Amino acid sequence: MTAETVAQRGAVAAVRTARPVVPSRALLHAFLILTCSVWLFPLLWAVYTSLRPYSDTAERGYVSLPGVLNFDNYLNAWDQAELPHYYLNTLVIVVPAIVLTLVLASFVAFVVSRFSFRFNLALLMLFTAGNLLPQQVIITPLYRLYLALPLPEWLSDTGLFFDSYVGIITIHVAFQMGFCTFVLSNYMKTIPRELTEAALVDGASVWRTYWNVILPLCRPPLAALATLEFTWIYNDFFWALVLMQTGAKRPITSALSNLAGLYFTDNNLIAAGAILVALPTLLVYLLLQRQFVRGLTLGSTKG
Repeated sequence: MTAETVAQRGAVAAVRTARPVVPSRALLHAFLILTCSVWLFPLLWAVYTSLRPYSDTAERGYVSLPGVLNFDNYLNAWDQAELPHYYLNTLVIVVPAIVLTLVLASFVAFVVSRFSFRFNLALLMLFTAGNLLPQQVIITPLYRLYLALPLPEWLSDTGLFFDSYVGIITIHVAFQMGFCTFVLSNYMKTIPRELTEAALVDGASVWRTYWNVILPLCRPPLAALATLEFTWIYNDFFWALVLMQTGAKRPITSALSNLAGLYFTDNNLIAAGAILVALPTLLVYLLLQRQFVRGLTLGSTKG
């Protein structure tokens, strides 16, 4: 490469970097900055409030410069809300629910995307129909359906479904399978059918084709779905409140109620507890950020 060519490329790069600012692009950046600020403000305000003692807030007001900043609220929230106990409860619920949801959804997605039969589309619609209604709407028919089920006597007497981890895990799996099946089936349809045909020609069974050929190619959408499912199931409060009668068995979202007093509520303490409760979801997203973004952008480009 000659010196003249290098100089020409440098001039072209300088021209590109010196392009005038387009008004529409400036408005887009301003809109994105404003949107990010609106979304981040509650989080930053919660962090700011959690670092202030209640005495300082009571003296100066919530909208004021702090006199003291410390981590006492975090230590008190950790002890008073018994967060380690509720973290363990949540782990017992979230991990099996995510694993079962992704495994069962991948089974259904594999069948409806790789095999052609008469009720192919109807089966996919059946699994996705559960996402059309808000979960709060069907709590009464769901409870009546449970009462009408001919369960064995030992299963009904021991309360294995209600007021237990089995019940809440089953509910989460049932409601989350539709969305996961829809996403995985759409991704599996983009995988060339020649791979399946080649595996069958080589004598591979349906299970081996699924496990050794299709599933390894689905790691990006599985990682993206695992991140989303962890956030949704972890943040669930409705089903834990409905199905869990014993407070000590409930997940982490109900632990914050232990910080509210009967006649007085320390909002600074609750803010610290909310930050501690939200940390696992932030950590999971940071660890799986690359796979999450990659899974969301699948199918956006070709070639």
